Amino acid sequence: MRKLVNIIFAVAVAAFASTAFAQEAPQDKARSLDELLELVKQGAIDENKDNVRREREFANQKSQQASLLSKANATQKQEERRSDRLDAEFKANDGKLAKLQEDLSHELGALKELFGVLQQVSGDAKAVFHGSIVSAQFPGREEFLTNLIEKTSSSSKLPTIAEIERLWFEVQRQMTETGKVVKFNVDVQAPDGAVTNKEVVRIGPFNLISDGKYLDWSPEFQNVTELVRQPEGRYLDDAQNLQDTTDGFSGFGLDPSRGAILGLLIQAPSPLERIHQGAEIGYIIIFGLGPLSVILLIFTGITLLVTRGKVKAQIRSDVVSDNNPLGRVLSVYDSNKNVDVETLELKLDEAILKETPKLERFLTMIKIIAAIAPLMGLLGTVTGMINTFQSMTLFGTGDPKLMAGGISQALMTTVLGIVVALPTLFFHSIVAGWSRGIIHTLEEQSAGIIAVHAEQGNKGA
Repeated sequence: MRKLVNIIFAVAVAAFASTAFAQEAPQDKARSLDELLELVKQGAIDENKDNVRREREFANQKSQQASLLSKANATQKQEERRSDRLDAEFKANDGKLAKLQEDLSHELGALKELFGVLQQVSGDAKAVFHGSIVSAQFPGREEFLTNLIEKTSSSSKLPTIAEIERLWFEVQRQMTETGKVVKFNVDVQAPDGAVTNKEVVRIGPFNLISDGKYLDWSPEFQNVTELVRQPEGRYLDDAQNLQDTTDGFSGFGLDPSRGAILGLLIQAPSPLERIHQGAEIGYIIIFGLGPLSVILLIFTGITLLVTRGKVKAQIRSDVVSDNNPLGRVLSVYDSNKNVDVETLELKLDEAILKETPKLERFLTMIKIIAAIAPLMGLLGTVTGMINTFQSMTLFGTGDPKLMAGGISQALMTTVLGIVVALPTLFFHSIVAGWSRGIIHTLEEQSAGIIAVHAEQGNKGA
């Protein structure tokens, strides 16, 4: 019994919900089975009424559908007749158009050849104007040529006499302007993106300069930009002098390739960039060994020059001074005048040996630096070559620039080592010669003293 009641209750709820949503009637909550049964009964009655209404409406619209179908068939036949008429008109107009095209071709006659030549010349001139820096001074020429090409390629539009004359004028102006050095104002875009109107000097079709800097003409964007990197100082000085010159002759670094040579020139690394290519080993060579050798050479050179001057002054003086090596050697003789020749010789040799380390100080270190610098450069080269071959292993050998750049960086350390070693070795030989000259003077004076002392001893005997 309970199961039957549950089934009846579920069916009643579903029917009531369907009826409520279809009719949008207010929903009442059933508080008992009798009320629920009454609600279901009322919903069934409402559904029957709705179905009857729909059947009546469908029966009424059935006759209207027949009328609409009849009207649609009539409209279709009318449009088919109109389509046949338009098709006949199209065929007639197509024949007339072909006849008119034939008449136009006959009337044009030799003008076709003229328009063909105009189209060819306009195309060639447009290609020249597109990449020419003369367009920076005379903008808008390409737009005119584009319109002229469209007219000469279309039979519906014909170029006017004025347009033909302007084509000749633009070609002649391009030829004339390529032989001039002129100044004009134009917007220049800086590397940071800022645009400023500046005075620009155009040197024929080759270069643009402003404020002593080289500019570049961009055919794609039709604008003038300042080169991110500029060539070395002497070219910039010539550019500034040319811009400041009002008459006469002024030297200038002209690029006849219209940008190719200048591009290669600004890609060449500066001396500081070459040093950076040497990496850590290059820094040790140029900023470590180089300054150290310079300091030692300067200090040793000044010391030896001062010492040599004092020794020469001591040779000319009769008074023994202790502020120079020769004076200290002579003071040893003054202290040992009464000894025999052999003892005096030993005493003087000892005094010279005491002075020698002072005169040869730092010479060995300078020589070692001259030997170490190229060896460290070789070490950097070997290390760089190893890195280059590792890059070739990873990326292959398809890009020659990859190998060339790596080899260039590798060899830079050897260059830096030789740059440090050559002047170090050269100046080492100079200061070493000064040191040997002073020592030779001491030995020479010592030998003279011994000879005089031996001669005096023989006379006394």
